[in-house]
Amino acid sequence: MWWKVVLGLLALWLVISVGGAIIGFVVKGLFWIAVLGGALFLATAAVGWAKKDDKQLRNRSR
Repeated sequence: MWWKVVLGLLALWLVISVGGAIIGFVVKGLFWIAVLGGALFLATAAVGWAKKDDKQLRNRSR
């Protein structure tokens, strides 16, 4: 009868382990997507700043 308890605990441990692994992969993936998005945003901002046209900025302020 004790083997049913042991099998139940092993099954619970397996479910928790698989669930934790899936959650870990999702969180790690979202982190790297955020890092990539931030890097692309900074690169786009740098290119836009480097290519800005001062004449357009002066004309808009009038």
